[in-house]
Amino acid sequence: LCILRLTVPQTKLILRELSMPSFDVVNKVNMQEVANAVNNANKEVAQRYDFRGSETTIELDSGGGQIVIRTEDEMKIEAVQDVIVTQAVRRKLNSECLEFKEPLPAGGKTMRQEVLIHQGIDREIAQKIVKDVKGKKMKVQIAIQGDELRVTGKKRDDLQGVIAYLKSEQYGVPLQFINMRD
Repeated sequence: LCILRLTVPQTKLILRELSMPSFDVVNKVNMQEVANAVNNANKEVAQRYDFRGSETTIELDSGGGQIVIRTEDEMKIEAVQDVIVTQAVRRKLNSECLEFKEPLPAGGKTMRQEVLIHQGIDREIAQKIVKDVKGKKMKVQIAIQGDELRVTGKKRDDLQGVIAYLKSEQYGVPLQFINMRD
């Protein structure tokens, strides 16, 4: 057993070497804001003249992570899509997290459309991000951890370069950068 006696500056130096700066890349959607956007969209649809007398509903299934639109025809579905996207943007939600499926007949004269709410970064997209960052020869390590990515580097400037690079690229999902640690 070897016991080392280190001074305080030496201890801080060793700790600094062990804990390198890092941050996480995630795709998280604030479901409370989605609920507010759906409620505002319902209010707007109830007040609009072109929806008077129609059976149009917009429901949020927060457990399943989707919005369900029910209305009478495709023209009204397109109008409801515009209302949902507008309300989402007003609530500072990125519209890239909403995926509109094909409208389907729902019995009688009604149509039904599901809108998926994407949370997390898919494995394929995460692998593409890792490949792109490694292709840029940046001095960072990037690791996939479930549905998020952890980026680690020796210098904070390297991490900021990765953030700037990822913001300039389009991956089909909105990316947020959280847990910046020195």
